[in-house]
Formats: sequence, C-alpha cells, structure tokens
Amino acid sequence: MKTEANARIAAGEAPWYRQAIAWLARVEDGTILRFAFFALLAGTIGVLFVDYRELNANGAAALSDMPQPILPPATSEDGGGRPRPALDTPPDILDQPLRIELGAGGILRLTGTIDPGAAKRFEQEIAQRGEYVSTVLLDSPGGSVNDALDIAGLVLEKGLDTLVPDGALCASSCPIIFASGDMRRAGREAAIGVHQIYAAALGASSVDALSVAGVAMADAQTATAEITRYLGKTGVDPALWLHALETPPDRLYYFMPEELERYRLVTQWEDN
Repeated sequence: MKTEANARIAAGEAPWYRQAIAWLARVEDGTILRFAFFALLAGTIGVLFVDYRELNANGAAALSDMPQPILPPATSEDGGGRPRPALDTPPDILDQPLRIELGAGGILRLTGTIDPGAAKRFEQEIAQRGEYVSTVLLDSPGGSVNDALDIAGLVLEKGLDTLVPDGALCASSCPIIFASGDMRRAGREAAIGVHQIYAAALGASSVDALSVAGVAMADAQTATAEITRYLGKTGVDPALWLHALETPPDRLYYFMPEELERYRLVTQWEDN
C-alpha cells in the first residue's frame, strides 16, 4: 500500500531529494558501481593532468636553468686555481650567441657563447674562407659541449693554431676547442677555466632536458669520456679535465700559468 509520501513521489510533487532517493532505489546495483568507478577514474585522470602540468612547468626549468652565470667566480681557496684575471670583453657580449669574424693576419675570432648550431656556422665559415684562416682566437664562456667538440674536430683536421690572448676568456667547453690547435698560444693573463658538464650544456632545450632527466647523469659521463679521449688525441694531458669534474657548474676552476704548461694545454706564451 502506498503511503502519502510515496503518492507524492509518484505524482512528482515530492521534494527533489526524495525523488533522487527514489530514482537511486530503482537503479540496479551494478549500474551504480559502474558509475562510481568511472567517476573515480575521471577524478584520478584530472589530478594526474594537473600534476603533469606542474612538473612540466617547474621540472623542466629546474633542469635547464642551471646556476651558471656568464662569468662564474673562481673556486674557493680550498678548491685551488686562481682568481679570474681581468677581462676585456663586456659580459653582455660574451652572453650573445657565438660570433665568427675573420680579421687581419688570418685570425678567425670566435666571440660569445657556443650556442647549439655554432658548429654548423663555423663549418660554413671554414668552407667559404678557410684558405685565409691560420689561427682561431677564442673569447668565450663556453656553452654547448657537442658544438664545441665539432668545432674542435674541424680545427684539428685543418691544422689551425688557437689563441687566447690576455684579457680574453676561454671557459667551460671552450678549452676543448683551444686544445685542438696545432700551436696553442695564450697570454699569461688569459682566463682559462673549466667546470662540470650539466644537461643543458649538452645542447638540450628545456623540454629536452625534462625528457632526458633519467639519463642526464649517463649523458654527462659519456660526454666526459669523449672529452678525455679527445684531449689525449690532441696531446693535452687528460688529467686537466679532473678539475672540471671537481668544480660545480656555477663556478670555474681558472688555471694558473704553470698548470697550463704542465697539462700541455699551452704550447707557447703570447708575450705583449
């Protein structure tokens, strides 16, 4: 027998919550469970999507925006090396993508950061005007290790000399190029230094850095092995790169003149 409340529900006159309860009572248990499952699944997907967006926004920046000022300070006294010599080129110029300019006396000047693609531009310059080039002058804070290795290989292949004069900087991956010179000349007040390889220095973008997060350490070790083998091929003592392994990316180990001689990185001093 219907109660008065049931009669009102049947007539559609009951409050909405009573009508909702009555509707749920008529639905099969299996249908309710399926609905609850899919609602839970949709909620989980939503949470994962939000987490992914935050990881993509914050994780990539953390991997690629390493603490590497354009002119890192020298290592602490305990870390050895020497204070950074005075530089002639302003930091804002050194921070620009690598500029390649052919000057008088067969000197090809490389100024600025070794950006991804710099090796291709260098190769094109050598293909067009290589016959006039005898010396590659370096004034660079470094940058892409892969591009530095490619430039270095071409310098070695062409038998060019390299030069880092007083007041110039050759840091991070730049000494790889300097080591490739047939004759390696430097001023005693040139700033030549190294530090550890990190993911962005391998030439990766922010998104690339995030995607290789799990293998960044392996990539850095592989690059270090390649650099060490390459230095041996140029006649430079590979022990030089031990200072890079010991120096964080946000600092530099600046070599003293006697170290540059001992590691055979400099073969002739450029006296003013």
